Amino acid sequence: MSGHSKWASIKHKKAITDSRRGQAFTKLANLVSVAAKQGGPDPEMNFRLRLAVDKAKAANMPMANIERAIKKGSGQLGGDQMEEITYEGYGPGGVAVLVEVATDNRNRTAADVRSAFTKHGGSLGTTGSVAYQFDQKGVLSMKVSDIDQATLDAIEAGAEDIEEDEGVITVYTAPTQLEAVRSALVACGYDIETAELARVPKNTVAVSDPKTAATLMKLMDALDELDDVTATHANFDMAEEAMEAA
Repeated sequence: MSGHSKWASIKHKKAITDSRRGQAFTKLANLVSVAAKQGGPDPEMNFRLRLAVDKAKAANMPMANIERAIKKGSGQLGGDQMEEITYEGYGPGGVAVLVEVATDNRNRTAADVRSAFTKHGGSLGTTGSVAYQFDQKGVLSMKVSDIDQATLDAIEAGAEDIEEDEGVITVYTAPTQLEAVRSALVACGYDIETAELARVPKNTVAVSDPKTAATLMKLMDALDELDDVTATHANFDMAEEAMEAA
């Protein structure tokens, strides 16, 4: 499952130097809206909405913005409704890319996503062209001081797989078990940094060429910078040298 954590760790490091990436209030509001539309406006009854609200709060998004996004998603404000769309395509080096969006203007979003692929050595595919290469999983991360104990606790909580990188544990669960595993780890005293439903690649594509890596990173950044994009997933495994060059 290293493909997910590799891209996730890259996004995390980029966010440290560029706070706009992944933290824009527009993106967070879209996440909240689509979650409210799908499962209702009450975070206590809608786990996905609770995750989105927690993510918005972690980014210091004002409660007024969060409440407005919930009302928009649940239809209380009228106007154009948000819809979720997943775009599929290929990046440089044959890397499979999934792009999740929340939009109130399908034509605008499709044009923006297609343009990002085209400008950065990729191509937009048809529905089903790459989705089969990913599994949906619950993914959560937490910083720990005792790796062995945290691993045992995560397994006891119901984790399917665990990865460790510089004191941060990434825990993978079945999608339906994310809430239960998260709750169990919180009860054990762990501080969960992120918890989300994500697409995890079944197999990864090695990217070692510096030029390919640089172009691929430009594509992923261009997609992440689109306001309508709520998540990006890719199946690359990038060598350290290529990552540094990118």
